[in-house]
Amino acid sequence: MDDDGIETDARAADEGPGAGAPIPASAAWREGDHPGRRLFLTLGDLPLEADPMGVLPGATLAYETWGELNAPKDNAVYIAHALTGDSHVFGPAEPGHHTGGWWNAMVGPGKPIDPDRHYIVCANVIGGCQGSTGPASAHPEDGRPWGSRFPYVTMRDMARAEVILADHLGIDRWRLMTGPSMGGMRALEWIAMAPERVGAIAPVGSTGATTADQIAWSTAQVAAIQADPRFRGGNYYDAADDDGPHVGMGIARMIAHTTYRSAGELNDRFDRGYQGGSDPLGKGGLFSVQSYLQHHARKLARRFDANTYVRLAQAIQSHDVGRGRGGVETALARYTDPALVIAIDSDRLYPMQNSQRLDAALSGSNGIKVVHSPVGHDGFLVEAAQMIAFMEEFEREL
Repeated sequence: MDDDGIETDARAADEGPGAGAPIPASAAWREGDHPGRRLFLTLGDLPLEADPMGVLPGATLAYETWGELNAPKDNAVYIAHALTGDSHVFGPAEPGHHTGGWWNAMVGPGKPIDPDRHYIVCANVIGGCQGSTGPASAHPEDGRPWGSRFPYVTMRDMARAEVILADHLGIDRWRLMTGPSMGGMRALEWIAMAPERVGAIAPVGSTGATTADQIAWSTAQVAAIQADPRFRGGNYYDAADDDGPHVGMGIARMIAHTTYRSAGELNDRFDRGYQGGSDPLGKGGLFSVQSYLQHHARKLARRFDANTYVRLAQAIQSHDVGRGRGGVETALARYTDPALVIAIDSDRLYPMQNSQRLDAALSGSNGIKVVHSPVGHDGFLVEAAQMIAFMEEFEREL
């Protein structure tokens, strides 16, 4: 998912403050940085499903909230972010937040998820780089960044941390849990783990278990980062600006972004055009689509962390809501409350058959809602009117 928004001019230079400045070794939020709207919850030792460490010691979860929890505590909505998202789901870019809210089209006054009616919560995942404990965080033993020492985390580890957050906030049952891509995966983990605590679910462009094809795409992305000499095995946090693994992470982003868009959209948008007046045929210039991908690579390097990219990509690979639960269908059959399953018809990363499987497994679903878009996976961001219509109708009936 292209969480940092839709680029309306693919040929534009980098946008925002510091666009021409050196690229930091890591753009992770670090203790002492401006907190922005973040709140912080100390989780203590978080049990880990798969890593030999067994627990993540001294874990912290960074989260944001909007609106007020009502007296019956029945208006809480949880929004789970995707791979390169974070807790800043709504609002402007401001001190402490590199970018504006990644789902401003869906969240806000007058929107389907409205802080005037809902208590909205979004947390940065464990393993993330925007306030929650992740590879850039201080190791409790020596105060240095975790780096290569950071453990392998799964979707279930992330969901367990979110359960602790719900307990802390006094929320026994979410009115609605929703999220795109990786966010939808965590929502599905919730209803397999604690179905009684989710009143309704709305996974968007997601899947009940990552497929071999999806694992293959992310494997190439992880390999690109790890092959960058400046990755230094994951221990690069002391590196100077422009000496971090931004080349490897940029390549990973270019691979990923290609899967977020459709072949038709890229062909129609760029064709075989050249970038500016350059000539790519032996003259050192670029095709327009190459410039577009490089632009998104640079944007990510200015707001993300390479180790986090690796660990979250691996967490997505781990995703199988049916693991140890009798399979996807058996795991999801326990959940009988309302479900809105949204797919994008041109999505080649999480194709419609993934959503069709969810629809068949969830008794509370009444057929998938299809976003018609030439764009591909990013259609749920581009086609805001369709998304809003689906979510408004679903939320109104809860």
